[in-house]
Amino acid sequence: MSPIQIIFILVSAITLGSALMVVTTRNMVRAALWLVLSLFGIAIHFVLLEVGFFAVAQVIIYIGAIAILMIFAIMLTRRIAQDPGPQTNSTWPIAAILALGIFGLIVFLVQGWEKAAIQPSPFPAGYDPLRELGVALVSANQYLIPFEIASILLLAALIGAIIIAWDKK
Repeated sequence: MSPIQIIFILVSAITLGSALMVVTTRNMVRAALWLVLSLFGIAIHFVLLEVGFFAVAQVIIYIGAIAILMIFAIMLTRRIAQDPGPQTNSTWPIAAILALGIFGLIVFLVQGWEKAAIQPSPFPAGYDPLRELGVALVSANQYLIPFEIASILLLAALIGAIIIAWDKK
């Protein structure tokens, strides 16, 4: 086994373990921290796939913004107490069977992966898709306004959490 494969297996195990902890832990703050670890594992997978842009975007957008905003919202609204109720309901066996079936389908599809022909790039020579994405993100006619609206919504959610948590004494 190559070192890359060993790193992949270790990171996959850590990512899956932390994702499992996200949905099984009772404490919301700990669940959010497990989510950060799980998202960081996905960023490492992007690095292993040599797509640095997606790795950086994963860290900046999901870990740096969304997960931290969730942690602040949980802490500011003081919803840290553990949930005393059950963590499962009566339909969990159906969900488990469905998840195992989807996993089996994915394994079946991946086994035939080597037989698939590698298609040439659909882009002409000299075309830089990352440059085009960068231009699209800052262009007023494309994605600048939706990004600004999303940032205003996140700011409003943070301000709302502060107002809810504000001690009125």
